[in-house]
Amino acid sequence: MKRLIYLLPALLFFSVTVIAQRPPAISSPDVHPDHSVTFRYFSKKAQKVTLSGEFLKSPVALTKDTSGIWSVTVPPVKPDIYPYSFWVDSVQIADPNNTYIFANERFKRSIVDVPGDQPLVHSLQNVPHGKISYRYYNSGTLGTTRQLLVYTPPGFNLNGKIKYPVLYLIHGGSDTEETWTKVGRANLIADNLIAQGKAKPMLIVMPYGNVRPSPMPDFTKDMVSDIIPFVEANYPVSKDSKSRAVAGFSVGGGQTLNIGLTHPETFAYVCSYAPYTATEEFKKNFSDWSPNADQFNKQLKLFTISVGTEDFLYEPVKQNIAMFRDKGLKLDTQIVPGGHTWMNCKLYLATTLPQLFK
Repeated sequence: MKRLIYLLPALLFFSVTVIAQRPPAISSPDVHPDHSVTFRYFSKKAQKVTLSGEFLKSPVALTKDTSGIWSVTVPPVKPDIYPYSFWVDSVQIADPNNTYIFANERFKRSIVDVPGDQPLVHSLQNVPHGKISYRYYNSGTLGTTRQLLVYTPPGFNLNGKIKYPVLYLIHGGSDTEETWTKVGRANLIADNLIAQGKAKPMLIVMPYGNVRPSPMPDFTKDMVSDIIPFVEANYPVSKDSKSRAVAGFSVGGGQTLNIGLTHPETFAYVCSYAPYTATEEFKKNFSDWSPNADQFNKQLKLFTISVGTEDFLYEPVKQNIAMFRDKGLKLDTQIVPGGHTWMNCKLYLATTLPQLFK
């Protein structure tokens, strides 16, 4: 009994100490009806906290109250999905109070979703929804088992008689196979456009495009020799070129050109978004390239390149567009405002899907 009496004060002191050290429950980000957004961060020790986001022209400072909660409210933001992060005494961190994290291997950022007054093409709407499956396939090219994501459209029946077309969709350089769904909302864009009758029901296959430490050109081999055979062996899909499309952003946009244009017998649709092409693979494929333009133009039902006018790749992309046209290829372009962002990626994809498999 005496022992218990001695222990109770110690336990009480421990509980009070733990509670005192626990950070307060705060909400961040809070999107307001006028599209302004409040961000909050807790730290009693930090000397400076700033907010960086793709909805800002430059970082803005947060102010601290007496309890250690830093906050800032930014003016109304154009409805869209935006990456952002905090800089705490010169260290970049994701928002610890936001579970919506940008899927990326290098940048530690969170996501804020500013909804529109009317539903945006990437928003969750009251329509039939497809399914995202995480699948593993054996890559003989790379000698390992790898992961990819497969979107199947509403009403999909694995054992049904319908044969679906397939879009192979590649992420950016430091992104992952999850970025097209977690940030690009590819599944919701497809759901909404299919429900509106603007896009055909299709599978969207999202592989992991980084094959390092193997040479990056091995991804082209992996796509053609391993990924496509895996999909065609496990899903009811059409197996002709007119039922296959390849698209990608940034490094994935460069991979799209390398994959699609070196295999026109495999893909009838090649859609490249702000492609990064300063690679040995692209140089090898296209520096002294002499295609049979007439044959290419018959094989390719759609060849598009998209880019924003503020994109840091705008000038090299324009040069590549000119190069392909000089070779005699029929090429459509989508030139829009904005930079090298996933906001533009969603726009590119929403434009592409209705053009496929016509």
